[in-house]
Amino acid sequence: MAPNPSASSDDARTAWVVLLRGVNVGGSRRVTSADLREAAATAGLADARTYANSGNLVALGAPDGDVAGRVAAALADRLGGDLRVVALPAQRAAAVLAADPFPDAVADHPSHVQVHVSPEPVDADALARLVEDRPERVAVVDGVLYVDYVVGIGRSKLTPALVDKAAGTWTTARNWNTLTKLVAMAGEAT
Repeated sequence: MAPNPSASSDDARTAWVVLLRGVNVGGSRRVTSADLREAAATAGLADARTYANSGNLVALGAPDGDVAGRVAAALADRLGGDLRVVALPAQRAAAVLAADPFPDAVADHPSHVQVHVSPEPVDADALARLVEDRPERVAVVDGVLYVDYVVGIGRSKLTPALVDKAAGTWTTARNWNTLTKLVAMAGEAT
């Protein structure tokens, strides 16, 4: 895929937080940080920086357009296959943090609080039913799912497949610490 001709340094003003689903975890699909940065450049994004080699990218680009679709297409051209990608403008990502429904958990055990984002709003009622007899706490704010894995993510029986089924769409999750770092990186990029 050729670099996006509509992108120029003049319109590269919005910082984007780009999240890939299910890469570099548990033996799943391998996407190196270099591959992700190259895909971002091909997709017309600038100043691409990755974090934690797990499908996290911050880059600058035009304030509108299908950033997720362009990055996914560039990765497909580069690596083959179909990767799922969500792109949030930095302001939206910061708003997700500001909407924190579990400030007690974030203060006590932030690595056990995950934020699940998706290309469309999640089904809040179905997700609430999913955890009725479980220790996890869930909240949906502005279409984003927050999960407090009270006993730890590794001990939880609340799998990504169960979350996605109840959500009515696929999601990609990041723990609170990771999302906080990505929002900080996006703030530095602008």
